[in-house]
Amino acid sequence: MTIKESILTTERLLLREATLEDAGFMLSLLSEPAWREFIVDHDVTDEIGARTYLQERILPGYREGRGLWLMQLRETSVPIGICGLVRRPFLEHTDLGFALLADYRAEGYAAEAARAVIDYARKQLGLQTLLAITVPHNTKSIQLLQRLGFSFSEQTTNPDGEALSLFRLELDGKRPTELNLL
Repeated sequence: MTIKESILTTERLLLREATLEDAGFMLSLLSEPAWREFIVDHDVTDEIGARTYLQERILPGYREGRGLWLMQLRETSVPIGICGLVRRPFLEHTDLGFALLADYRAEGYAAEAARAVIDYARKQLGLQTLLAITVPHNTKSIQLLQRLGFSFSEQTTNPDGEALSLFRLELDGKRPTELNLL
């Protein structure tokens, strides 16, 4: 198995580039009911489809120092989700994305990973503005975005016509740990 170097490390997590060998995990994540409800059903039903998804949608972002990094527990190396930065053609700025397997939600992992990614966006990439999108009925993600300091910007749509809530965070020198995370 190919071991990838960590991009980011937090108290409990390692974030690293995914590889094609992560197809089994990716299949599990893409099969989550929450992924299909709140993100999109990519109709991936096997590891071959998950490898294709990785090749086409995840791995290309790494060439720009961005992408959705695989989130794994530091102590066990168990993959639990993805979190990172995506440059979507229909958005003016880079956006923050995250998703977790159901067994690891409500444990603070998404906030922990997102804080590290926000700090990376500001310090390593020098980004001034970060966006985040979600479907309007994804209240848990909206609450997390607000705790991270994002503000609602507007209702918009993606190229497929899906309604999205757009959130914005100005990276004006604040450290993510200074943002309201209570």
